[in-house]
Amino acid sequence: MTLDDIMALAPVVPVLIIEDAADAVPLAHALTRGGLFALEVTLRTPAALDAIAAIAGEVEDAVVGAGTVTSATARQAAARAGARFAVSPGLIPGEGLEGPIPLLPGIATVTELMAGMEHGFTAFKLFPASVVGGVGLLKALASPFPQAVFCPTGGIDAAGAPDYLKQPNVACIGGSWVAPKDAVAAGDWDRITELARAAAALARARPTPAILT
Repeated sequence: MTLDDIMALAPVVPVLIIEDAADAVPLAHALTRGGLFALEVTLRTPAALDAIAAIAGEVEDAVVGAGTVTSATARQAAARAGARFAVSPGLIPGEGLEGPIPLLPGIATVTELMAGMEHGFTAFKLFPASVVGGVGLLKALASPFPQAVFCPTGGIDAAGAPDYLKQPNVACIGGSWVAPKDAVAAGDWDRITELARAAAALARARPTPAILT
């Protein structure tokens, strides 16, 4: 699958911080039952790579990726664990389109966007979205950079999500609200499925390409 295909799977990509790898599979099942299929497991905990491997091996409906990828080494490690895409909070020096798995680089400024485009990228994570300008910045970028599409992440919740998804240059958004820490700790998978179902039902303005299988 290409990055465009992955971003088209659902309007929301859950951003997951998994402390215990044993939670990975039931969490992924809960999210996919709700209609969210691209799952970003951030490399912020010692359990992250094991969690990615477990989801990749046991949850057929999930397209698992790695988040907080900040180096070429981390991108390689994520790919070895079974990740099918990587998400970075910024532009990784020396890392471009070529690599073991598709990369969604993060940008926060016009200069960073132009630097990423110079390396061939057209899809970007806007991060941290709520801090760097949010919907207003996305609107401002649409005219001078019509070829760029975004997955805004950072500070977005269920209430704010629709405003982001109305923007024609937004393919999807990233959010952690669909997997609250207390629900994961309690094993309340039904609650997470309901949150995922509501997120999957959000409308987006941008037409999405056919998903490759």
